[in-house]
Amino acid sequence: MISSIKNTPSPCFASPDFLPKKRFLPTRLNFSPLPIIQNSTFNNSFSADKPLHISSTDNFTFSPKQLKTQCNAYEADRSRPLDLNIEVLEEQTRFEASHKIKIGIYFAAWWALNVVFNIYNKKVLNAFPYPWLTSTLSLACGSLMMLISWATRIADAPKTDLDFWKTLFPVAVAHTIGHVAATVSMSKVAVSFTHIIKSGEPAFSVLVSRFLLGEAFPLAVYASLLPIIGGCALAAVTELNFNLTGFMGAMISNLAFVFRNIFSKKGMKGNSVSGMNYYACLSMMSLLILTPFALAVEGPHMWAVGWQTALAQIGPNFVWWVAAQSIFYHLYNQVSYMSLDQISPLTFSIGNTMKRISVIVSSIIIFHTPVRPINALGAAIAILGTFLYSQAKM
Repeated sequence: MISSIKNTPSPCFASPDFLPKKRFLPTRLNFSPLPIIQNSTFNNSFSADKPLHISSTDNFTFSPKQLKTQCNAYEADRSRPLDLNIEVLEEQTRFEASHKIKIGIYFAAWWALNVVFNIYNKKVLNAFPYPWLTSTLSLACGSLMMLISWATRIADAPKTDLDFWKTLFPVAVAHTIGHVAATVSMSKVAVSFTHIIKSGEPAFSVLVSRFLLGEAFPLAVYASLLPIIGGCALAAVTELNFNLTGFMGAMISNLAFVFRNIFSKKGMKGNSVSGMNYYACLSMMSLLILTPFALAVEGPHMWAVGWQTALAQIGPNFVWWVAAQSIFYHLYNQVSYMSLDQISPLTFSIGNTMKRISVIVSSIIIFHTPVRPINALGAAIAILGTFLYSQAKM
């Protein structure tokens, strides 16, 4: 392998008449960013059939007294691997691997936070059956956390204008209704039953989009609604502790969240606000909307009596339960909105289906919820239909 060629001609060739008028280099020389390859021995023989690639030139100067050219090269078929290309490929591989790990962390955090929220939320509602105040505290805690994050510059505050808040208002109204309705449902029925009914949200999405927005869907999408509706119906009629208020709360929550998603798509077009900050702004506006209604429906007097009763029955742990359900509610929603910035809608739908399964199973285990085999079959059919819907929709 040729690593270095040094040419120092004799003085007889150094006359001005011999020097070329222009500096000349062969047209087929390919420059490479590879470092100089130093060999312990110099090989004077090399094949002309093997092209040389220039790696560097030093002291490439012309002088009437001296012509000294140093050319460092290597043979094409015996060269080192192209380190630059390898580095690019390795960098791309590392980026893809880190992205997959990041998505995995998002999903794990999303599911875990949601499970913890549902557990503590149900504990609070069992001891303190005031879903309007519980919903308000969840939004207030999240809003306070984000305001502190912006003030301490842990997170960058969003740049918003009046038009942003105008488009956010209908989203916040739908989010408020869906949040309160789901909390009311969980205060009346088991967590597992609420989430089984909430797995029917795709059916509401298709019906609203078809009859109100005029959007058409493939036949496979309509077919996927059959197991969703059938599974939810089977789970409802076989539920041991069925409650009409709890059932209607879950249904209203489905409808409200469908409108929230529709309004969000319109409001997010051309919007540069990140998913985390978007949800923070949504929580703050929802808090402003919900607070007067919570005061009117339940009121401070009922809250004071219920709070004292809960403290007498549970003890100081009740305060921790309230704080935990408020914090984890914001965190799981924030992570879900952050994951939307990183993954496709199909991946998000699949993740949401798996999240619902984890919540149903964990709540049945922790709260020892009695489940009939036919009830479990209905839940499985509904969740399978949700998964099929996500596949057919994409």
